[in-house]
Amino acid sequence: MQNYEYKVVPAPKRGLKGKGIKGTDARFANAMMTVMNELGAEGWEYQRSDTLPCEERTGLRGRSTTFQNMLVFRREVLVEAEDIKAAPAEPLIQTHAPLLNGTKDQPQSTAPALGPALDHTTAETVEVKDPRTDGAPQ
Repeated sequence: MQNYEYKVVPAPKRGLKGKGIKGTDARFANAMMTVMNELGAEGWEYQRSDTLPCEERTGLRGRSTTFQNMLVFRREVLVEAEDIKAAPAEPLIQTHAPLLNGTKDQPQSTAPALGPALDHTTAETVEVKDPRTDGAPQ
């Protein structure tokens, strides 16, 4: 399975001067080429450019929407097979009750003590016994 990380950078707003480069469009292309080559040297692959809305504050209470030009790059994240096999899968749901009396291998649980409960059929208080501690209430 391939994993990617992404990097989004603002597109240049002005052209970049260079030797033999004349005109606004050529300077802007030079600025884009410079950004793309710098990130490409770091292993980033150009994906696309996006124009996205951005809400900005104007004055004390006003807001206005502007549009920002962004360049999207990605590169593959290398995950070694040993890392995948070494990492144990963690269960999403705990399927066993924690120990109330800890052992030297497992710490003592922080489960709350059980107290009296209300029997809804007779509206009387009933003492609930914890089956994990030989039936003695906590």
